[in-house]
Amino acid sequence: MDKNKVLELLLSTKIVPLFYEANAETAMQLVAACYKGGARVIEFTNRGDQAKVVFEELATFCKIHYPEMALGIGSIANVDQAKSFLKVGADFLVSPFIKESLALFAKEQGILWTGGCGTLTEMQTAYEWGVPLLKLFPGDIYGPAMIKSSKAPCPWLKIMPTGGVKPEQENLKAWFSSGASCVGMGSQLFVKKPNGEFDFEAIQEKVELSIKISSVYS
Repeated sequence: MDKNKVLELLLSTKIVPLFYEANAETAMQLVAACYKGGARVIEFTNRGDQAKVVFEELATFCKIHYPEMALGIGSIANVDQAKSFLKVGADFLVSPFIKESLALFAKEQGILWTGGCGTLTEMQTAYEWGVPLLKLFPGDIYGPAMIKSSKAPCPWLKIMPTGGVKPEQENLKAWFSSGASCVGMGSQLFVKKPNGEFDFEAIQEKVELSIKISSVYS
């Protein structure tokens, strides 16, 4: 998917569910729950031995059932990994840190890539590399005040906090009122039942609620 289209989806829906799951069928059910809740951008993280295998199956599933949705791959550490996942259907790339080689590769490929930043200097550096959306990571360490303080001198930056974002009114209001363009949400969103199984209905409801809360912020 074209990077401008992915960015458009990110900025319009504002909520980016992200997860890793070793079972492909369960991963598909998780995506379905998020999609039904209104998510149109989802990040699958490259954090397990089965990540590539599961992602390939998930990408095929999404292209058939949710062709208008952007499915990305997270925790990308280098260009070789980026190439590998793009070949099996990744629409965008996410890293926990910024790296110029990844930024330049994504720019050449016309693919959206973002990496984790922890300072205003890192954000502006990535922006100058052509990265349109900066990932504040880990968000729970820096907090909403980091975004507000960063955008005061650099209002052109688009920032997506990931880590510590909760599907709750007070938490989301704090992030968006501070200037977040969108948010990445993981474990707080993918809740489980007492027996350890994912609660797909609750996940769908949390996505719906999060999108509804974020929709009031332009």
